[in-house]
Amino acid sequence: MLQDDLKSQMRAYMQYLRNDVVLQASLGSDARSKEMRDLLEDIASLSDKVTFSDAGQSDRRPSFTIRRAGSSEEVSFAGIPMGHEFTSLVLALLQVSGHPPKVDEDIIEQIKALKGDLKFETYFSQSCQNCPDVVQALNTISVLNPNIKHTAIDGADFQAEVEKLGIRSVPQVYLNGEPFSSGRLDIAGILGKLDTSSVEKAAEKLNDTAPFEVLVLGAGPAGATAAIYAARKGLRTGLIADRFGGQVMDTAGIENFISVKETDGPKLSAELEAHVRQYDVQIISGQRAAQLVPAERTGGLHEIVLESGAKLRSKTVILATGASWRQLSVPGEDDYRTKGVAYCPHCDGPFYKGRPVVITGGGNSGVEAAIDLANIVSHVTLLQRGPRLKADKVLQDKLLSLPNVTVHTNALTTHIEGNGEEVTCLVYKDEHGEEKRINTDGVFVQIGLIPNTEWLKGALDLSSHGEIIVDDHGATSVPGVFAAGDATTVPYKQIVIAMGEGAKASLAAFDYMIRLPVEA
Repeated sequence: MLQDDLKSQMRAYMQYLRNDVVLQASLGSDARSKEMRDLLEDIASLSDKVTFSDAGQSDRRPSFTIRRAGSSEEVSFAGIPMGHEFTSLVLALLQVSGHPPKVDEDIIEQIKALKGDLKFETYFSQSCQNCPDVVQALNTISVLNPNIKHTAIDGADFQAEVEKLGIRSVPQVYLNGEPFSSGRLDIAGILGKLDTSSVEKAAEKLNDTAPFEVLVLGAGPAGATAAIYAARKGLRTGLIADRFGGQVMDTAGIENFISVKETDGPKLSAELEAHVRQYDVQIISGQRAAQLVPAERTGGLHEIVLESGAKLRSKTVILATGASWRQLSVPGEDDYRTKGVAYCPHCDGPFYKGRPVVITGGGNSGVEAAIDLANIVSHVTLLQRGPRLKADKVLQDKLLSLPNVTVHTNALTTHIEGNGEEVTCLVYKDEHGEEKRINTDGVFVQIGLIPNTEWLKGALDLSSHGEIIVDDHGATSVPGVFAAGDATTVPYKQIVIAMGEGAKASLAAFDYMIRLPVEA
């Protein structure tokens, strides 16, 4: 089951096992059960601390539980955790064996203090880049608190469950059989939903944080680069990191990152985080900014007010908040979000296997999504609002060569319809204003990005498109506040450009500080 390269990786990780673990499987006679047996036997062969057993009694087959011998620590997987979830499998093995998770001590105390028997179930797909964050967070929580159990379920292997629950997007989390969350969530977010007092506790702790010299908002390519450059200058640096990688996490193949012939979003995001953590950067995770109060209004330092109510202060601020998926803003979109309306083809595409889907957007993102989904779904209809596709020619040529793809230009989506449970139809107007209907099981919205700057209105100058207006040094209209990346007016939203702009903004912030009067 495991290829030689994965075996080598796994063998290296097995050296860090602290205690004996048992891989207890519940298997059937089907092909997937055989694959799981092969996988688990391969893992067991790599360490004398790992034992394989097929005596499991779970109703879900194939599935397995990782248990620490003679203890209550355990983590369960229903389906085979490969693809993006392979890392989740490795971490689960290590943590169940007793290897300490990389979690702050105060977070560990909050987890251990949770009361009641909590049974979590997370539905994932192997192609989902956001799912591992949720799976790994809940696995960690379940290992640290014996009253909490977690099972990660591959929707592709348990389609009957997925259909019964109406799941059309991942990750989807259920707690004690009831919906708990949809989409990406980290440990802090999970604790915030389970223990509302944890938000206040985190805010109190952050309020005591000493002022920074550089405070970076956002941990995508621009923000991560800015933090590294600031730390290398010896500046006291803080980084508010909602998620490392930002939109890069939702990118499958990356082939234009110079000097790296090919990589993918999750891998590059992990490398960004690892690089930042090599430096003396205070990473503030699980927090989002709500307000910027310029120094001229505080009488001293710039102030960032977080959604939790906490306030952070800094001599300079670098805004690298990136962008989010732009929405269609048509009737039915909100009603059927996660029930047929999706924004990440890599994450949610597998749930539409053999089904017809519609993609809105004829740029690179839309056309790439259509090409990817054409390999999974029965038919793809791509709608482009303008008279022609905007994607690179090489992508257009590939798209038009596919037999199960239809393209409509001058198509304006007007609304999305459903039966109350899931999407059934998309309605658009053609170039003559005539209304057209497309029967479909899913709508993937790929119409570009919108900058995450709503919270900055009134604090500094924004363009008509909501982008932060910057000069050639990355400086904003507020002295001491700089910006970089997709949230700014800098053209061409590319990874390499965002990194360059992050470096420039950080160097400009340093230059700004060394020119301040000594008394400041």
